Amino acid sequence: MSRPVPLGVAMIGYAFMGKAHSNAWRNVASYFDVPAFEQKVLVGREPEQVAEAAAKYGWSEAATDWREVIARDDIDIVDICAPGWMHAEIAIAALGAGKHVLVEKPLANTLAEAEAMVAAAAAARARGVQSMVGFNYRRVPALALARELIAEGRLGTIRHVRAAYLQDWLVDPDSPMTWRLRKETAGSGALGDIASHAIDQIQHLTGHTVLEASGVLKTFVAQRPGPHGLEDVTVDDAVWATFWLTGDMGASVEASRVAAGQKNSLRIEVYGTDGALTFDLESLNELNFLDATAPVREQGFRRILVNEPEHPYMDAWWPQGHVIGWEHTFTHQIRDFLLAIRNGEAPSPSFDEGLQVQRVLAAVEESASNKSTLTVVDHKSFATVEGA
Repeated sequence: MSRPVPLGVAMIGYAFMGKAHSNAWRNVASYFDVPAFEQKVLVGREPEQVAEAAAKYGWSEAATDWREVIARDDIDIVDICAPGWMHAEIAIAALGAGKHVLVEKPLANTLAEAEAMVAAAAAARARGVQSMVGFNYRRVPALALARELIAEGRLGTIRHVRAAYLQDWLVDPDSPMTWRLRKETAGSGALGDIASHAIDQIQHLTGHTVLEASGVLKTFVAQRPGPHGLEDVTVDDAVWATFWLTGDMGASVEASRVAAGQKNSLRIEVYGTDGALTFDLESLNELNFLDATAPVREQGFRRILVNEPEHPYMDAWWPQGHVIGWEHTFTHQIRDFLLAIRNGEAPSPSFDEGLQVQRVLAAVEESASNKSTLTVVDHKSFATVEGA
């Protein structure tokens, strides 16, 4: 259980995601009514670098041993921005120590790790300790509005969804090796890194769950320059997958980190019997909506600028038409996590939801390996579909 506020926050990891999360912690209380907290300590492996980052990003102190930090009595929340291979060990230890835990997506590198994290979260929840996985795109106001419109029945029965998450930061074959290109540290490539966002969105927006999956993984650049010469790339550069979901709904996902010219484009299209929605992360303040029940002469997609005070999260920000950016999704995420802790409510996406996405990722990977369609059985195991 937490001490009385202010809550003490420790964050583990200070690179790309650490910078994004630090920005959110530093700003959230300026715009939202959240419980009081303190940015206590930033944890990283390199003493000088983490100390510099802590000073720059607003943390009171720096440390290099996360185990010592989570044992401290003045720490109530642990925010895990470390690489995927560290998620399970840190999260399970932190939950066991009675700390609320936020962990970046995907939940873990393996299904077994994710299942162990869910078990730890369930035990902690019984003691009032909360946990959440960071699928931050749920907090894009336009996508939150899309979910509301779908839930209100404005699209009728959803028939199919298309999602494509495309980036180009690995187009150059001479781009150097990083931990994101090694299976032992990253778990997977484009599949876990960005396709996981698309899969979570498909299920979250529609309220339906993947039942069957088939996929293809491709590594276009087999070796990349490392500090000691060429190294084998052991994860995928791109993935193509198709799904069948509850509600007799189909979906497709394409994800690539070698799509020339695409910087960070998550495009989502939702098609129903009464309407449709389209969205692109590179225009994240906009949602396109089609009302198919209108007279034919009036039909056509209309652009909604999601900047009104009545739109999700937007009453805290600027006058209408003054757009927000990618970094605000993390501020919204921290806001929702803090409110869940204050109210004693389980936040979403929970570790259970993260595990469900992990099962879909594992199904796609297995399908790509044996060239078959996989059924997610009770969301706990996979079985090859006969005749696939």
